[in-house]
Amino acid sequence: MANPNLECRMYEAKYPEVDMAVMIQVHHITETGVYVSLLEYNNMEGIIPLSELSRRRIRSVSSLIKVGHQEPAIVLRVNKEKGYIDLSKKTVSEEDVQACEEQYNKSKLVHSIMRHVAEIHSIDVEELYTTIGWPLYRKYGHAYEAFKLIATDPDSILNFLTKEAGPDGEEVTKVVAAVTEDVKDTLVKNIRHRMMPQPVKIRADIEIRCYQFDGVLHIQKALRKAESFGNEDCPVKIKLVTAPLYVLTTQTLDKNQGISVLTNAIKACSEEIEKYKGKLVIKEAARVVGEREDKLLAEQMEKMWLQN
Repeated sequence: MANPNLECRMYEAKYPEVDMAVMIQVHHITETGVYVSLLEYNNMEGIIPLSELSRRRIRSVSSLIKVGHQEPAIVLRVNKEKGYIDLSKKTVSEEDVQACEEQYNKSKLVHSIMRHVAEIHSIDVEELYTTIGWPLYRKYGHAYEAFKLIATDPDSILNFLTKEAGPDGEEVTKVVAAVTEDVKDTLVKNIRHRMMPQPVKIRADIEIRCYQFDGVLHIQKALRKAESFGNEDCPVKIKLVTAPLYVLTTQTLDKNQGISVLTNAIKACSEEIEKYKGKLVIKEAARVVGEREDKLLAEQMEKMWLQN
């Protein structure tokens, strides 16, 4: 196919259900309502009546909603014959926002991968959804969950996808694999590139003091106690910035595990130094840090080294 159609809804159902939370993008605002597109349904048009914008009295529509913004809305009515969809913003709860954003982010990633594979192999993206995407949605609740499994064990997921095949105009004669080897290879490569988990860096900042005789040795012992709480998947490393400031770091695929390990390490370190009448103060609790924080720490340590 020379020019495949890369536009398609994300889900098998052509229309959303009433009371469902959907992600919308605002296009224009009129005296009658706010016209939006439903991002998960191939930009199908919908409208939010002005009366559905807020429970409070509206002084300025622009203060409530802005052109170009993406946000969740609740489906009020669906007229499939005329293609009308009425939505509400005022009935959206915090739980709706969280669930809708999580669902949309997963669906958007799946859609991006599907479009890319369809473009490479000159296939209509809807055809790819019909043979791969929507069957995975039906079986796993969301194709995103299936894609996570495909990243580590593609055959166990994709080899079970089949379709009925037969000559045009005749009865079905056999069942064949829904995914050709070249499409499968491209799909798996894209999933692994986009979805394989990346390690995150967790860091905590502490101050530790001990004014007893051999206080330095007691501090060293307490820090070694903290390091012992690390494991193969989540090793604890400690650096001296400048006495009495230390940083504890770990790298792990599981953010929650990393934060837990450093928190427990600090607790053990504090209990150990208190045996010798020392004190540990948490300056910054365990949290995820990025390259910027690493760079600032390196600059701070270099500055302290030069001063010393």
